[in-house]
Amino acid sequence: MPSSTPDTLGVREDAAYVAEQAQHVLIDPVALDAVATALAAGSVQVPAWNAALHFTDGTWKTANYLLVLDGLNFSFWGEPRWTITYRGQTLRGYWALAAALKRAIEEDCPIYDAQFMASCTIGELQQILRGEGDIPLLETRLAHLNHLGRTLLARYQGEFVHAIHACQHSAVALVRRILRDFAVFDDVTPYRGRLIRLYKRAQILPADLYGAFGGIGPGRFDDIHELTAFADYKVPQVLEHLGIIRYAQALGDKLANHIPLERHGVEELEIRAVTIHAVELLRNALAAQGCSLNAVQVDWLLWEQGLTLGGVARPYHLTRTSAY
Repeated sequence: MPSSTPDTLGVREDAAYVAEQAQHVLIDPVALDAVATALAAGSVQVPAWNAALHFTDGTWKTANYLLVLDGLNFSFWGEPRWTITYRGQTLRGYWALAAALKRAIEEDCPIYDAQFMASCTIGELQQILRGEGDIPLLETRLAHLNHLGRTLLARYQGEFVHAIHACQHSAVALVRRILRDFAVFDDVTPYRGRLIRLYKRAQILPADLYGAFGGIGPGRFDDIHELTAFADYKVPQVLEHLGIIRYAQALGDKLANHIPLERHGVEELEIRAVTIHAVELLRNALAAQGCSLNAVQVDWLLWEQGLTLGGVARPYHLTRTSAY
């Protein structure tokens, strides 16, 4: 079932290559068609942008905030889990990060300011991310934040909107620019003699801009459909729960027993790449039944569903990394 979407980033091509070679993660076409049929028969509601937990003011500050958010958006798992309390809600993972950064702005901490990003100290970042438990990879997050600020100052007069405007409403061009100028977004893995491009956080940034700005201004991307799913650990958990992907026994046992997978290992790479390919196949199957969604929208649907699984699904894979 080939994709009809252009592959100007190469991610689809690489994901399909891994899916064809994979030994640890397989796609079940029968389950995939059944899920597509069920979704198409229902009332598919793509999740709306959550302005309650994201900072949004419609200016360059929102774009800088999202650059910071996605620059630090990785590796939240661990026990005890890092959580924050924001406006009476206890939040963890991505939503805790989004709200913590918004809380900082509300407390007059200029997290959107490039000079602050570049000079932020570990103590200041700890204050911004304060909560219950410790967020993993704090020093890595600080290094990312400092790099973002320095790059904004050196290349874009401190404002990420200059990078966005230079891309002329192209999400693909923006992903390429992000990868060129902001090294912390790189995301490739070697596999069978070639480098596999996944670009999780680099792709999610234009998608978030699209959501935050409602598809206009800095959020207008005429080729948003060329982005793929965002290969993390939550979406594959949902796909496996739905039966769309299946794990080899040994890999499934590792996940069930919370055994971390090696970063850049074959098992981790196959989970992530097959996830991207499975979303492409699901998107095509939905389109064949009259339900036209792009890969970003399918990803959002699956990710939101993952928040409701609780303990009914097999645990997601654990890999300590800044890629996702």
